[in-house]
Formats: sequence, structure tokens, C-alpha cells
Amino acid sequence: MKEYTVGSLFAGVGGICLGFQNAKTKNACYKLLWANEIDAYACATYRKNFKHKLLEGDIKLVLHPELASNDEEKSYYESLNEIILKEPIDILNGGFPCQAFSIAGEQKGFKDERGNLFLNIIDLIEMLENKFYKPRVLFLENVKNLQAHDNGRTYKVIKRKLEDCGYKIFEKVLNTMDYSDLPQNRERIYIIGLSNEKDIELFNIFDEDVLANISKHKTSEEKIREIKKVINYDLTKENAEKYYYTKEKYPNYFVSVDEFENSKKENRINLDEQINEKYQFYQCRRGMYVRKNKSGVCPTLTANMGTGGHNVPLIKVKDGIRKLTPTETFKLQGFPVGNGYELPEEFNGKKYPDSQLYKQAGNAVSVPVITTLSEEILEILEKNDNNENYKNNGIEE
Repeated sequence: MKEYTVGSLFAGVGGICLGFQNAKTKNACYKLLWANEIDAYACATYRKNFKHKLLEGDIKLVLHPELASNDEEKSYYESLNEIILKEPIDILNGGFPCQAFSIAGEQKGFKDERGNLFLNIIDLIEMLENKFYKPRVLFLENVKNLQAHDNGRTYKVIKRKLEDCGYKIFEKVLNTMDYSDLPQNRERIYIIGLSNEKDIELFNIFDEDVLANISKHKTSEEKIREIKKVINYDLTKENAEKYYYTKEKYPNYFVSVDEFENSKKENRINLDEQINEKYQFYQCRRGMYVRKNKSGVCPTLTANMGTGGHNVPLIKVKDGIRKLTPTETFKLQGFPVGNGYELPEEFNGKKYPDSQLYKQAGNAVSVPVITTLSEEILEILEKNDNNENYKNNGIEE
């Protein structure tokens, strides 16, 4: 099969990588060469599931080892620099950090150091172009709010910088529940950059008629079938007690009418009363009210799930109320946990914390959406490369 090489920045636990790895046509596929991630916990999850090189560390130092703080660190990053610039890649992908732009965060944009991490993508493109040639395709993902941040100015800067590198940029906000079988309401912007005119001519993935053909309009019954595939309704208080909400653990979330009348509380919460439908997802917001997701699917999973509180969605099960388990949150992102993808159980000799798994799931991408888009791109690349005059990244000889 024809293989197109892929490098992945800000890889997290490998959602984009897995999406590309799953994408295939009859005669072509992707080959993952390397991935970069700085978070040690995410790296442990990634290594458990992928065999190619993982460059663990700060991407800025990977690209610029001379900025390291000491000789040992410099030597380490020089070795990673050799790997990342060892050979050209056809596709560069990355879900660059979104917290700086998210409505769930403080929306500081480029004033936030995480927002500036985008510039490392530009750096790498230029380095690869100077040594070999620039990647033929860029594939980036971020929060929907990236387009609206700072009245649209932030995205204009991002798009202009990518265009200055020689790419035609296409972008579209897609909702996971509309373009996959996953029951999660998750809107994300997908940014695709193409450097070759022949690829650009064939690109129509974001056209409304094309999207209409791949979109999914689901009935309530179909949504329930999807929910059953990712939620384990066989769990009970006996084997999953720590995920359950009870009056003993959370008395303020099971307040009776009499208790409320004798208290000074402004709002009464009683999860047994308010979380009353199976196959639905609920959120307890700031300890003030309980809300059912109006779409009939899981609300957007966020990294805040790993910070404690009551940020993990809640569900009604046969023996009470519980929050989603880490495994369920990964499955809601399309990771086939237990069927080719595994969650780590230990980290540095200690039990792997649920908080990190929740954070990773919230930061991840929806794998099937990535597979759909990357497969469409693969068909374009393959079609153009079947032209015998097509050579070396679009240069005719």
C-alpha cells in the first residue's frame, strides 16, 4: 500500500493519531512516524497504545534545544530534534492547546503562553521546508470558540500565518454527534491546510452537500442504542462504589423538602428527584441546579472533569445515581477501550489517578470524526498520486 507519513504535535493520548491510523483506502494508508506531547501522564497513556516514537517534552525545546536550561536538558532535546527533523513528513497534525481560547477558560488567547504554542507549528513547517520540503497537508483541531475569540482577530492571525507558509486554509465547525455514532454534543473547529494546487482543486470535504451526505440524523431510539454501546449499565454500587452519589457522601445534593424549608439554602437539589431518566445525561452546575442535556446525548466532555468538584456528567442507573467512569468518557470520544486501546493502571509505581484520565478524555478529540476527515484527505492524495506526472509533494518533473 502507498503510505503517507504523519507527524503529530500536541498528541495528548493519541486521538488524532488513532483517527489517522484507522483511515485507509483500498491502496493507501497513513504511517505514523512520531508524536510529541509534554504531559507525563498523557505520555504514559500514549505509549501504552502506540509503538512509534513519542517525543516527550516541550515542543519549543524540541525545535530549539539551544534554549535548554542546562547541558543535560540540552542533550536530551538535541536527540529529540534529530528525530523530528530526520525525514520529511506528508502530513503534520495537531490539536494545539485550546484552553487559551475556550469559553470554559479565561480566553486570554495569545497573551496566554498556551496560546503561543501554536507558533511552534509555524516553526516546524519552516524547518522542514528548509531541510526537505514542507508537509503537504496540515490537519489541526481546536475549540469552536477559536473563530470568535477576540472578535475574530485571533483566528485571522492564525490563518494568515498558515497562509504565509504557503497553504490554502479550509475550516469548518463540526459536531461529533452529527458526524459520528458517538452520543456526545461536541463542536470543534477542524482546520485543513493544503500546499498543492492539485489537492486544493479536489478538496470539497467541507462543502455543504458533501457534509449532508455524511451527517447523521438520529431518532431518540438510535441515540439510546449508541448510549448503550458506551455506558456500562451493569456496574453497581458493589463494583463501582466510588463513582456513585449518595446522601451519605453528598448530603447537599439530596436535600428533602423539609430539610430545605429548615435551612437557609437558596436552591434545593435532590439528585434522586432531578436525575430521573435512564439513557440521559445530567450536569450539576455550581451546586445550584441540575440540568439535563437537551440534545439527548452527553454534554461536551471537558478537561475540567479532572479537577474534581462535580464536573463529570451524571447518569441514572438501576441502583442509584453515578458519574461517568473514565472508561466511559474515553469511549464517548471513540477510543475502543478494551478492544485495542487500553488505559494505564499505574504511573511511577502508584495507581494511575482517575483525575488524569478524566482530564485526558476531556482534552481529547473524537476519533471517528478524525477518521472520516483523514480518509477523505487520503482519497485526494491517492487520486493525485496516481497521476504519473505527480512527483515530490506536487512538483512535476
